[in-house]
Amino acid sequence: MLNYIFRRIVLIVPTLFGIMLINFFLVQFVPGGPVEQIISDLESRTSFIDNIGSGSSELLTNNGSSKYKGGAGLPKDFITELETQFGFDRPPVERFFAMIRSYLVFDFGESYFRSISVIELIKEKMPVSISLGLWSTILAYLISIPLGIKKAVNDGTNFDNWTSSLIIIGYAIPAFLFAIFLLVLFAGGSYLKLFPIRGLVSDGFEEMPITQQILDYLWHITLPVFASTISAFATLTLLTKNSFLDEIKKQYVITARAKGLSEGKVLYGHVFRNAMLIIIAGFPGIFISVFFGSSLIIETIFSLDGLGRMGFEAAVARDYPVVFGTLYMFGLLGLVIGLLSDLMYVWVDPRIDFEVRQG
Repeated sequence: MLNYIFRRIVLIVPTLFGIMLINFFLVQFVPGGPVEQIISDLESRTSFIDNIGSGSSELLTNNGSSKYKGGAGLPKDFITELETQFGFDRPPVERFFAMIRSYLVFDFGESYFRSISVIELIKEKMPVSISLGLWSTILAYLISIPLGIKKAVNDGTNFDNWTSSLIIIGYAIPAFLFAIFLLVLFAGGSYLKLFPIRGLVSDGFEEMPITQQILDYLWHITLPVFASTISAFATLTLLTKNSFLDEIKKQYVITARAKGLSEGKVLYGHVFRNAMLIIIAGFPGIFISVFFGSSLIIETIFSLDGLGRMGFEAAVARDYPVVFGTLYMFGLLGLVIGLLSDLMYVWVDPRIDFEVRQG
């Protein structure tokens, strides 16, 4: 087992390197960048000044050409200074390996447009995303396991058929569409106004008593959690049902029934333990899929100040240290969680041996 763990850890390094390499060089060919962002802001301000009749900005004095779109008319010294500030005065290969060296010691640098380090930004936004992912995963388990067991026991009945139809519909609905539906129906004011439309807590949250803080937090997190849960809930329900159906047909279940054990004792005393192995072991993987897959869209729609929304805003603003810092952290976390997921399979079922399977 130690050899398997060692091989997986060794594979993390080239995998993470490949992720960063591909994304870094893709970014080099994407039009726009932090220098273009600054130039665009300057053009907007200059146009506004011209429109109100105050003349053009003194900065736009050089009518020469520029390699940056919109940079014509800007002094070359100014553009050179911007390139030096953002590190674009060096070749891409040199910048990439300098970035990797810094990332090995978790030094992600500072945001281009905020006076704060990337690691501090990640620490600041991480609790919101973890909170959303954790509650969504717990809710998915609380709904899916009882429903999956009920469907397995009543396999082929009207209850099973109707719930399967609803689950398939739920799985087919994109998370962002379901989130918008919840907002319009329960928070927009057009129909019902039961929940807040944005944010994680109310104004004046710090002054509230602890019980009111808990209730206020749950009030705000309800709709985002339900929106994030829909796809994981559908997958987990069908997985639970199929796992129980496989176990119910095995010989030890027939033997237990033949000995006169009640259906509840057979189901929850014997079948449940074996059928739930794969469900329990898959908890890290489901959590990370909800954490990564839903955080970007759900946090943006509900205006939650988490990692997903931060990454989206950084990509739009071309804030590369934030983009690559979050990509590195997400990639590393995903690879480590994948390893932990495999180890959980072995922990809940010692019969599994990855070394034998690989051999």
